Amino acid sequence: MATIVSPLPGIFYRKPGPGKEPFANEGDTIEVGQTLGIVEIMKQFTEIQSDVAGVLESFAVSDGDMVNPGDAIIVIREGQS
Repeated sequence: MATIVSPLPGIFYRKPGPGKEPFANEGDTIEVGQTLGIVEIMKQFTEIQSDVAGVLESFAVSDGDMVNPGDAIIVIREGQS
């Protein structure tokens, strides 16, 4: 399992905007470099991208949750599709 962590403090969002579809859902096949969410701090948005390929196992935080640097956000089961 690989854990994607927040690089900075802010609010985690699973969608690019209100009313939009999530970047990814649990059970989705994930590719290296795929955007899985965003962290917003003071109207600055940072994409959270996967550095591994596999299947999105779970989200460790909910949409709209506050995160800090190093907090686990997403768990990916590597190498399986």
